[in-house]
Amino acid sequence: MTQQQWHGTVVKKSRGLLDGSNLYRRLFVRLDDGSTVKIRVNKALWNSLQEGDSLTKRDGADPVKD
Repeated sequence: MTQQQWHGTVVKKSRGLLDGSNLYRRLFVRLDDGSTVKIRVNKALWNSLQEGDSLTKRDGADPVKD
């Protein structure tokens, strides 16, 4: 079961052609409880974030920049 809501800080940004044709944008986010998660995000959100930025995910919604 995945966590449906969380708040954390971006610690790393990455992107890659994992399947050879699609560019995947991923964020590594350190949650308030100290754990780290890796999430896929869309291009607009990925471009708007820098390491150290705050991010929130609510139930049933995509993550958003704080």
